[in-house]
Amino acid sequence: MDFKLARRVLAVAALTTGLAPAALWAQDLTGTLAKINDSGEIVIGHRESSVPFSYLNDQQQPEGYSIDLCMKVVEEVEKTLGKDIEVRYVPVNPKTRIALMANGTIDLECGSTTNNLTRQQQVEYLPVTFVTGTKILTRKDSGISSVADLDGKSIALAQGTTNERAVKAAVEAQGLEVKILPVRDHAEGMLSLETGRVDAYSTDHILLFGLIAKSKTPDEFAVVGDFLSFDPYALMVRRDDSAFELVGKTALANVFRSGEINEIYSKWFDPMGVPADPLLQAAFQLGALPE
Repeated sequence: MDFKLARRVLAVAALTTGLAPAALWAQDLTGTLAKINDSGEIVIGHRESSVPFSYLNDQQQPEGYSIDLCMKVVEEVEKTLGKDIEVRYVPVNPKTRIALMANGTIDLECGSTTNNLTRQQQVEYLPVTFVTGTKILTRKDSGISSVADLDGKSIALAQGTTNERAVKAAVEAQGLEVKILPVRDHAEGMLSLETGRVDAYSTDHILLFGLIAKSKTPDEFAVVGDFLSFDPYALMVRRDDSAFELVGKTALANVFRSGEINEIYSKWFDPMGVPADPLLQAAFQLGALPE
């Protein structure tokens, strides 16, 4: 059967069954796209204090670099489905984000999540959107300039993060005596530092600069030490769902290829004085897949 004849057969089938071609196509949707198409909404997991990636603004609405990129994915989903969809936000934290993605509660996670092989056993990721690594935040007068200086001191760590593992590994490797305070998220970690409960807080270095920027006394704090880990950030999606993953990759490839990524990056990081690292620029180029 040639292509023209196949199209005629499909058109006749649509007329005799009372279904439009789009409806026939919609029946073939699976996974996340089918879920979104049926419900009319996409559920986005967002962080509440991961400045400037995903956090609550003064109106208690999610915003940030990752949120802007996720909105590009939403636009591509609408284009794919041929209709407008609602966006529903669900807050997540380092302990809940992977579980909520794996169990189907959220469709797209827009935060500051590191892509690694261990996590890929449960979830999947879109192309790299940022490159960072673990460093230490402390008061300028604390006497702490590296992990070694934590000996006999205390540090807050967000549970379930790659940073928690990196700091604990460095402390163990150097045989240090460090008191560790588990915290739920970055806001709690920063509050612990500001109120003197701990001597330091550690997470990805860009998030530490964000915490300083939001602090009432930014001049009192400093990001110190060498990188303790390498953390490529990416938007998280469900595993084994290639159709939805392709929509996300297409959305980001368009943003990378057009150069729009530079405007989005500048919007959030220029005020912080953080230029795009050459490694990140390379990641953008690699993600700009041709159509």
